[in-house]
Amino acid sequence: MTVTVLVADDHAAIRAGLKMLLEATGEVRVVGEAADGAAAVRQAKALSPDVVLMDVRMPRVDGLAATAAVVAETSAKVLVLTTFALDDYVLGALSAGASGFLLKSVGGDELVRAVRAVAEGDAVLDPKVTRAVIAALPRAEETAPPDLSALTDRERQVLAGLGAGLSNTQIGTRLRIGEATVKTHVSRVLSKLGVQSRVQAAVIAAQVGLEFP
Repeated sequence: MTVTVLVADDHAAIRAGLKMLLEATGEVRVVGEAADGAAAVRQAKALSPDVVLMDVRMPRVDGLAATAAVVAETSAKVLVLTTFALDDYVLGALSAGASGFLLKSVGGDELVRAVRAVAEGDAVLDPKVTRAVIAALPRAEETAPPDLSALTDRERQVLAGLGAGLSNTQIGTRLRIGEATVKTHVSRVLSKLGVQSRVQAAVIAAQVGLEFP
């Protein structure tokens, strides 16, 4: 299945390069481009892409506000692409429900895999971004740790899988349960933790030190 993508970046040369990388394999089709966050939101509503590849620093409406609007007002997933391992925009996009974070140094094959993974409902986290996000979170002695008491043992295992960056298929294989069952557990985990995305759940798993079986 071809994944449709909207590329949002304020530099035309970067948009052209991303389009070339994404379409090289024939697995992804770029259906639109946007030079700022406001245009990204309009295009996402008009074109209904599977994934919006979102820059974080753009004029008029930045990637943070655009991510929140796209997540709230469309069915598209947002994959944030940034030059920076961490800044306020990335942390804000995490809260806004972005499905993944990659650095702009990512290779073409990895970028395509990430886009496909996000389109299929998985999370994508560049390890550098993950470490930086976790480091920026309040230390355990400064805030109450996330409450996992509502989770069943199986849900804790699935949460640990999210923290390890595994896909639903990989979690199911390791736990010897079906992919549909994994999806059900993921939905329950997100609901019980009060978060919007797998990325947010993954950060919680890393924050509390859950280890996947």
